[in-house]
Amino acid sequence: MTATAVAETVFADIRARGRDMRLECQWIEPRRRQAPLLVFLHEGLGSVSMWKDWPRRVCDAAGCRGLVYSRYGYGQSTARPPQEKWPVDFMHHEAREALPALFAALGVDAKADKPVLFGHSDGGSIALLYAAMHPGAVAGIAVAAPHIFVEDVSVSNIELARRAYLESDLRARLGRHHADPDSAFWGWNDIWLDPEFRRWNIEDHLSRIACPVLAIQGVDDEYGTLEQIRGIRRRAPQAELLEIPDCGHSPHKDQPDTVIQAVADFVGALDKPG
Repeated sequence: MTATAVAETVFADIRARGRDMRLECQWIEPRRRQAPLLVFLHEGLGSVSMWKDWPRRVCDAAGCRGLVYSRYGYGQSTARPPQEKWPVDFMHHEAREALPALFAALGVDAKADKPVLFGHSDGGSIALLYAAMHPGAVAGIAVAAPHIFVEDVSVSNIELARRAYLESDLRARLGRHHADPDSAFWGWNDIWLDPEFRRWNIEDHLSRIACPVLAIQGVDDEYGTLEQIRGIRRRAPQAELLEIPDCGHSPHKDQPDTVIQAVADFVGALDKPG
């Protein structure tokens, strides 16, 4: 890493889900040692590279250090074996085991140096669960297009994604961001279309979230209705909602400047009393 570099890629060895795994990670501006740590949790088909330069832009706007990582089965992290099926509570496992193990492997003392989490889609759900399960180890969470329960619109569009993966160039496009695109796609797609997953619901966890919350969703989100973030505020009244017009399931891509400003303001307010 040169003196002028702003990012550094490393691999962290952890144990979670009863197996050893190596996770792809990228540090953003690690030299900002006294700045807040902003951790990015990707969506169901995401990875470090799929964020592109957006995390860096957020960290620059907010004056933060950043940590971006690819979950097990994604990006350049350990791939999911073809026969392995994700359990219905896979996001609970990520929040309860994998993220704390990653922090430990990277030398992040989350109870002393409380991170701020930014999660998109499935990553947003994991951020919500982490905040509920580890209230003393997080300063705040910003979630974009999170899921707190399963809706018909989600399932319908995930079925369309399955068809696109089989019939279009989607697999090749995902292959630019994942060493094993089948690991990433089928792990996500199979569990979301499993009939057992229709009962997945994390609403009961939300009342245990004590930290500040920023919940963001596009008005035109094709994977969920605004009830997802409105349901967060009913159970975590401290949550601030940002509903963005002309915006779909990826607010950070559809309206990047709006989301960057909102996250920077959110992080900045965490240091202020009251």
